[in-house]
Amino acid sequence: MLSPSFTAKPYRAPMLTEPMPTMRDSNPIPLASRPLAIEARGLVKRFDKTLAVDGIDISVPEGAIYGILGPNGAGKTTTLRMLLGIIDPDEGVRRVFGHDRPHEIARLIGYLPEERGLYPSMKCDEAIAFLGALRGRPLAEGRARGRELLGKHGMGHAGDRQIRQLSKGMAQTVQLLGTLVHRPRLVVLDEPFSGLDAINQGKLELLIRDLAAEGATVIFSTHVIHHAERLCDEVAIIAGGRVPYAGSVDVARDRIPAQVRLETARADGRWRAALPGDARHDARDSGSHFWYFPLPESGTEALLRALIEGEAGVLSLSIERAGLHDAFVAIAGEAAARALEENKDEARR
Repeated sequence: MLSPSFTAKPYRAPMLTEPMPTMRDSNPIPLASRPLAIEARGLVKRFDKTLAVDGIDISVPEGAIYGILGPNGAGKTTTLRMLLGIIDPDEGVRRVFGHDRPHEIARLIGYLPEERGLYPSMKCDEAIAFLGALRGRPLAEGRARGRELLGKHGMGHAGDRQIRQLSKGMAQTVQLLGTLVHRPRLVVLDEPFSGLDAINQGKLELLIRDLAAEGATVIFSTHVIHHAERLCDEVAIIAGGRVPYAGSVDVARDRIPAQVRLETARADGRWRAALPGDARHDARDSGSHFWYFPLPESGTEALLRALIEGEAGVLSLSIERAGLHDAFVAIAGEAAARALEENKDEARR
C-alpha cells in the first residue's frame, strides 16, 4: 500500500512546444537534484490469482538512463505498462511528469513495446508518420520527420520500401524511429535489444546515449546485464515481482568488495598478516605465488604498504571491481541470475 507520508513534489509538466533541456553537458545537474520523470510507490498488480507485481517502488530522474533488470516473468513489462497508464495498478500510485494519469500526457511519451508490430504493406516513412499521428503529429510532418530519421540512421534508401521487404533488424529500427518521431521527453523501451545482432545492438546503445544527451529520459527493460551495466545511471532489479534493489549501478557494484589478484616471489613472511585468512593460494612451478582475496576494508594503500614493508616481493597486483552481474547474484539470488542467463541463451537462438 502507498505510505500515507508520500507526497509528490510540486511539478509543472512541460509543454509540448518547450525545447528539450540538455542535462548531460559540461556542467551536468546531478541526478539527485533533478525533478522526477517517473515516481511510483507501492505498485501491485494481480492477474486472476497470480501476483505479478508485489509492491514496487521506482523513482527515475529526468534525463537519466534507467534500466529495469530481471529475467522473463519477473514483472518488468507489467511494471512498465502500469507506469505508462496502459493498465492500472490494483494498489499504489504512479506519476509521470507529475501526472497520476499518464495516458493523458501520451504526447510526451514514446513507447516501444516488447511485441513488435507494423503493417507489412506500409512504406517505412508512412509507418513512422502513422505512429507519429497516434501521438498527435500531422501526417505530413511525420513523413518529413520520418525521412529525416531514416537518413540519420543509415536507412535513407529504405523510405519507399514496404515493411515486409525489410530484414527483422531494419523493421525493428523503423518501429523504434516511429517511437521517437514526435520528439518525446520520456522514451520507454521494453526489451529493445531482443532480436538485434551485435552491430544493431551497438547502434541502439549509441541512440540511447544520444537521447539522454539531448535531455530525454530513457527507461528500458532488459534481461541482458551488460547492456544495463554499460548504459544505465540507475537500475531497478526485479525478481519475483519485487524490487530488492533500486539505485545507482555503482552503488550496486560496491555492495561486493573488489577482488585482489596478487603475485609474490615469497610464500610467507610478516606481510601475510595483511591478507585475509581465507585468501586462496596458488603456487606455480616458476616459483611465484598467486593470492586471491577480497580487498581489505583498510584499502589499497594500506595493503601495498604492508606488502612492501614486509618484503613480499610483489611481482604483480591487480584489483578488479565487482561487475553488475556479481551484484545481481548477491541481490536477487542465484536462481534469478540463472534465469537471466537462460533468457540470454534463448535470445541468441
